[in-house]
Amino acid sequence: MAPGRLGNRDGWILTAMVATEFSNVGVNTLVKAATSKGLSPFVVLVYSYTFGSLLLLPLTFLSFRTRSLPPLTFSILCNMGILGLIASAFQIAGYNGIKYSSPTLSSAMSNVNPAFTFILAVIFRMEKISLKKKSSIAKVLGTIVSIIGALVVTLYHGPKLMSSHSDWVIGGGLLALQYILVSVSYLVMAHTMSRYPSAVVVTLVHNVFVAVVCAFVSLLAEKDDPKAWIIRFDITLISVVATGTLNSGYYVIHSWAVSHKGPVYLSMFKPVSILIAAASTFIFLGESLYLGSVIGGIFISIGFYMVLWGKTKDDKVDILGIIESSSPSHKAPLLVY
Repeated sequence: MAPGRLGNRDGWILTAMVATEFSNVGVNTLVKAATSKGLSPFVVLVYSYTFGSLLLLPLTFLSFRTRSLPPLTFSILCNMGILGLIASAFQIAGYNGIKYSSPTLSSAMSNVNPAFTFILAVIFRMEKISLKKKSSIAKVLGTIVSIIGALVVTLYHGPKLMSSHSDWVIGGGLLALQYILVSVSYLVMAHTMSRYPSAVVVTLVHNVFVAVVCAFVSLLAEKDDPKAWIIRFDITLISVVATGTLNSGYYVIHSWAVSHKGPVYLSMFKPVSILIAAASTFIFLGESLYLGSVIGGIFISIGFYMVLWGKTKDDKVDILGIIESSSPSHKAPLLVY
């Protein structure tokens, strides 16, 4: 691939990933609004992922018609199913965590995601680390600095976040579980995309699995409350439609990005959502902007660009290796006997 095209692709991936974090904060805010109106988090998941699946059907048929894809074998479907089961678990934990706490705490808790993803990627040899290389040192230090920045934002919001509501600890625990499972899902997603390189098809199967699993859970959790399934023409309907649309786009972009950049690259954008949440609440809700948010934001930005620089250096080394291996100096014999 030509360097110019590579740079354009990297730019598009970077822009798309930042956009997904904006959409993620928006989805969390809508889920909080819907659950505050009495709609069950389980029902939000069922309706939104069913709607998202319907939206993706035309794109899926288009994918099969416009490109050559490998056959959907039982093994690949099982791989996608595992991804859907993990996603169901972390979405159930996350949506209930938002119900008991707030979107701001959800964004703050996302700082555990890069650390766990980085550690798991190193353990499973999906990320190479050599302390003799500047790029590896930059990725390690950048991850640490980003997490420190996220913690600064969280701790300086202590007087606001440490509410007197008894459910706050439950919400925080569920959100922590969510982002640990998200780290696992990034690795499974990378493996799935290596076997079936179609972000749209993987997202469709993922959405269907999430909708089905959450439907079973909802039937058990809300069996005594039929009203929990009623959608009104208010913020609840807007939340379901917007969440289904944004989550589907979010997952398509993540699947596409992980196939090009790897799971650690995805996780590094999570702390950015804290900045987005802090800025959004300041601009749209009129909440106070704390010094801790500014200081933490600076740390997150520095750490983010350190990891980005390290990943860019690694990508350049890989590309140079490919170019050198395919250069005329590496001539293959004309005849093989």
